[in-house]
Amino acid sequence: MDFTHFYDVLRENINSYRGEYERIVDYAPDLFRLLADVLRSDELGSDERLRISAAMGYLVAPYDVIPEEIYGPHGYIDDVYLCAVVVDELASRHGYGFLEEYWAGDEDLEYVIEECMERASEILGEKTEEILSYAGLR
Repeated sequence: MDFTHFYDVLRENINSYRGEYERIVDYAPDLFRLLADVLRSDELGSDERLRISAAMGYLVAPYDVIPEEIYGPHGYIDDVYLCAVVVDELASRHGYGFLEEYWAGDEDLEYVIEECMERASEILGEKTEEILSYAGLR
């Protein structure tokens, strides 16, 4: 499967964003690409594939917990949080070395995931459980 088109659209949507949450929002396309590329691995179990697909579907869904159509780029914070949670789960099973083979981002993946989870959790507060539940991950 080729998810390049959505990656490009996502990158275009957030490229011009400058604001308080710019650093977190800017990771959305790279996290999407990572999850799409990891899906190609034969080392994943069906549960892991479902969790990855749920995170990718959430990112694509127009009306999730914090919709982009209403909140603009701020609406990607919940998407980044969910993707980071799934990547963190994958890292706990396979290690960051496995994931870094698929990572196209410029920064250290483990640092990115820790930063995204910490910062997004602070911003989202109690909504984190709602986001996980909405995506079917809780």
